[in-house]
Amino acid sequence: MSPFRRAARFWTPPVVLALLSVGVLSCGGGSPPPLRIGAVFPLSGAQAPLGRQELEGVELAAQLANRAGGVQGRPIDLEVKNLTNQSQAGSTVAALRATGASIVMGAYSSLLSIPVATAAAQAGLVYWETGAVADHLTGHVSPLVFRVGASGTNLGTNSANFAASVLAPRLGLPAERTRVSVVFENDAYGQSVAGAAVRTARTDGMQLVLDRAYDAYQPDWGQVMSAVVASRPDILIIASYIPDGVAFRRAMLADHVRVGAMIGSTMAECGPSFGNELGPQAVGVFASDRPEGDFNPSALDPAGKRDYAALAKAWKQATGQASPTEEALSGFSAAWALFHDVLPHATSLTPTAVAAAAGAVDLPLGELPNGAGLRFATGPNQGQNLAAAAVIWQWQATRHSVVVWPAVYATGGVRLVPLPAS
Repeated sequence: MSPFRRAARFWTPPVVLALLSVGVLSCGGGSPPPLRIGAVFPLSGAQAPLGRQELEGVELAAQLANRAGGVQGRPIDLEVKNLTNQSQAGSTVAALRATGASIVMGAYSSLLSIPVATAAAQAGLVYWETGAVADHLTGHVSPLVFRVGASGTNLGTNSANFAASVLAPRLGLPAERTRVSVVFENDAYGQSVAGAAVRTARTDGMQLVLDRAYDAYQPDWGQVMSAVVASRPDILIIASYIPDGVAFRRAMLADHVRVGAMIGSTMAECGPSFGNELGPQAVGVFASDRPEGDFNPSALDPAGKRDYAALAKAWKQATGQASPTEEALSGFSAAWALFHDVLPHATSLTPTAVAAAAGAVDLPLGELPNGAGLRFATGPNQGQNLAAAAVIWQWQATRHSVVVWPAVYATGGVRLVPLPAS
């Protein structure tokens, strides 16, 4: 039996086809039983393209771990489930538990991850987040819930710190005279990013002149733009999804709304869809995000460089792409941390023992292949990686972006400030 037992039979991604051809560890005969791990992602619908990429990163981590002998001698068996609706979270987790899964990974989207994490914790399973950023995911549900990647607080804090330390001086303004407007889609993801941006802007001494929510599914751009214009910002920070992020930028240009700089966030402004749909109209926009595969390799220590090289090679063999996408790198890094740095050190593979092993890990920055370290918080923010990696990108040409901050990750310098008018 292959260690890649697939529950989602309606879709076979290119990564899986590649993996089936390389002859990873077999589970037949007298081999030890597989370690079954649930993998819950949106594999159909609007979120599927990026959700699949994150899953592909998880699958590549499982492949590399299995080539090295699995976990405590047991091959990793991913039980993949398609999840597109919050209402399916409980039944999906129950189905995974019935197959023998003790760990659930996922789920790309905060709207899906929060109910899945809750259902997994209630079922006594470990939940291991591979991508979603909403703050509410960790620290509120259970000591069995963990996130390796950046949180909304990380992204919002970075946006405001970058605005105060880099953008305001380029606009010729001291922090105390810099006017900042924050606009956000009103769910757990947007609230997390915006809340941190608001708090940090105030801490950094900038003037917060607008803190405005909108409905991503029924936005009234006329009212939003009127509020932005009335606030007269020097810097605009927005937390959006892809469709509303694109629509917001178009509404800005249509209404001739000018700002010195605009910083978006992980779910929209940094993604390829934002650049592809807007073309030259995206140029100059910044985004607070997680790293993708082309950040500065000096951010990695020897272990991180080794593991990133293994990922990049496997990704190119499976997809033909030169470097992994943001979602693939996020999925791989989270899964590799679990398979390589946590599970081998657990006293058993029960959920309680896995959680204890996760709490004991302390890896420095640069150890994971996305430039992160690994050290989970206790207390109010329990389960959040305190050494997560986050960066600021900028679109500097049509369909071309570079990492500009922090310096250790940067592949280019800040340009196009003030923001071009069109």
